[in-house]
Amino acid sequence: MAITPLDWTDAAACRNCEGALFYPADSAERKEDRLERELVAKRICASCGVREECLEAALARHESYGIWGGLNEIERRGLLRT
Repeated sequence: MAITPLDWTDAAACRNCEGALFYPADSAERKEDRLERELVAKRICASCGVREECLEAALARHESYGIWGGLNEIERRGLLRT
């Protein structure tokens, strides 16, 4: 398994953000709360200069949780299937 360098993380827009925006607080999160949290996280990702690198790293590592490169786990799985 190849190790993906994470040098790009120093320039990530989310670097100093609350991690709970990008990862669910718990498995009992209400759908409305999840959608709002993901929307805020995706807005941060949209302005990020290393969004593509983040997404590529998440896809390479098959990240199972959280917002990476502006996509949630379901959206990333959809990319891997195509």
